[in-house]
Amino acid sequence: MSAPAVGQGFDAHRFAEPGSGRELWLAGLRWQEPLAGGEGIEGDSDGDVAVHALIDAFLSAARLGDIGGLFGVGSGAHGAGMHGLAMLRETVAHLNAHGRTPLSASVTVIGNRPRMATRRAEAEAALSCAAGCPVSLTATTTDGLGFAGEGRGLAAIATALVD
Repeated sequence: MSAPAVGQGFDAHRFAEPGSGRELWLAGLRWQEPLAGGEGIEGDSDGDVAVHALIDAFLSAARLGDIGGLFGVGSGAHGAGMHGLAMLRETVAHLNAHGRTPLSASVTVIGNRPRMATRRAEAEAALSCAAGCPVSLTATTTDGLGFAGEGRGLAAIATALVD
């Protein structure tokens, strides 16, 4: 039996063009904040950077590769069009099938919008339920630096502990 291990994950996506019809999914929740302008995030799946970073952190800790290896890349991949929480649940099942169990995780969303504080508890509950362990959520900006600071997209970094 292996000892508990820590993994880290990162993901970043640009916002979709206005009028694209993409919904904004972040930390397992659909956002309709007026500041978001209605555009979602580009990606093969729903583009949920928080969930994607969390998946990579779990897979990294378990030494089971990364999100691209599990779900594929591109519009014809297994993960294409999938909702982030469904991907997270499938990832946890994959961990369990390999004798690993998520113990705890933390995700930081990087961007100017949407404002996470208004729905933090709801997002933590959704992520924790899908992951089967406590997941904390924080958010920060980059003070106008880089694509996230310029409002062109979002990024997330996650750390996970797996037994």
